[in-house]
Amino acid sequence: MSLSTPLYWLFGYLLGSIPSALWITRLVKGVDVRDAGSGHVTTTNTIRQAGWVAGVFVFALDFGKGFLAVWLAHRAGLSGWSLALTGSLAVAGHCWPIFAQFRGGMGLATMGGGLMAISPLAFLLALATLILLVLVVRHSARASLFAGLLVPIVLFLLGQRGDALWLAALSGLVISIRFTVDWNRKYRELWLDREKKS
Repeated sequence: MSLSTPLYWLFGYLLGSIPSALWITRLVKGVDVRDAGSGHVTTTNTIRQAGWVAGVFVFALDFGKGFLAVWLAHRAGLSGWSLALTGSLAVAGHCWPIFAQFRGGMGLATMGGGLMAISPLAFLLALATLILLVLVVRHSARASLFAGLLVPIVLFLLGQRGDALWLAALSGLVISIRFTVDWNRKYRELWLDREKKS
């Protein structure tokens, strides 16, 4: 392991900690995205409070955080578990950001960006697995938790090995842990993660 490797891990976490939804929603609407909706710093919560255009920007930035962290680490020669740890720390930073009192998002977009950086096929397989689970389970938080655990297995069974598998395994574990907080969430519109009105 190179002496610079831990710097990429730290960079991954700090990059992931940039709370895109929090800052953009404050800029556009002057509100804290965590004070309404799901209470999470996510694309869907941004759409609720600041509209679709803001939501698209947030998604792009959150996806880009994972992509950039993994892409730079890969170019620097990191591979296997050390590369996967960089991407997973970016996901962890998004979920528990130091720049937002550790109250962040859910990590799916950031994990997706990391996978895209090293294997577009692995990204597409992970996305298909998540969509299928949402349709079957009909509860997006539980489906996302299961996806975090099952995506590495799906990738392995479909011949994906190396960096993509390492990243899916470590990031998937972070995703599964994060989504436990929404296990009992009620939904009004499944695809937009809205709570039912009482």
